[in-house]
Amino acid sequence: MPNYVIIVAGGRGLRMGGDIPKQFLPVGGLPILMRTIQTFHDALFSSPLGGEEGGLILVLPHDQQAYWRQLCDEYHFAIPHELTDGGETRFHSVKNGLDLIPDDADGVVGVHDGVRPFVSAEVIRRCYDAVREHGAVVPVVPVVETVRQLLPEGDSLTVDRERYRLVQTPQTFRIALLKEACRHPYQPSFTDDASVVEALGHRIILVEGNRENIKITTPSDILYAEYLCQTF
Repeated sequence: MPNYVIIVAGGRGLRMGGDIPKQFLPVGGLPILMRTIQTFHDALFSSPLGGEEGGLILVLPHDQQAYWRQLCDEYHFAIPHELTDGGETRFHSVKNGLDLIPDDADGVVGVHDGVRPFVSAEVIRRCYDAVREHGAVVPVVPVVETVRQLLPEGDSLTVDRERYRLVQTPQTFRIALLKEACRHPYQPSFTDDASVVEALGHRIILVEGNRENIKITTPSDILYAEYLCQTF
């Protein structure tokens, strides 16, 4: 059964305060996006789990692709991957990635944020193993801080954090299921890929993620990422 992964990297890096999109910023001497691709290549395509079946698809804004190719030359980065254009929203970007997977492919596809380079190989394999039975799987971690819900008129109340989880990626699906879900019109409520599948009425199964699997968004995240490069 083939394994695919769609890595979505459409960020402009505005919260970083610089001109270079965050996925291209170096961490530990290597651009973040290359670290992410390397992680999936090692976990899926250099192991008995995935063998050489399937493939890795990178979704980038069209105007960033020349710079990406330049970086690949500069860093001698040669991991095989297909490249396609980003869309107006994440939903449309994922659809573009799915278009590169044959409609009759009987396998699994994961969708992962390009700026999450520290997902563990164990979490990747856990997601890809579980989805074969359940069809739609999302990695999560517990909420460790106190959470308050905002109410009308400016009031708020504490909620039971044990009833909540923080969602990570890769979110994994049977290929046919995600393709069916993405044929439906876009809705603003589609905040991630699981919400698209959930709109079909399909159950989403949660599995344990890893706390280091941060989404690099701010300058302070870069500092933590440098630390993780030394310890992860």
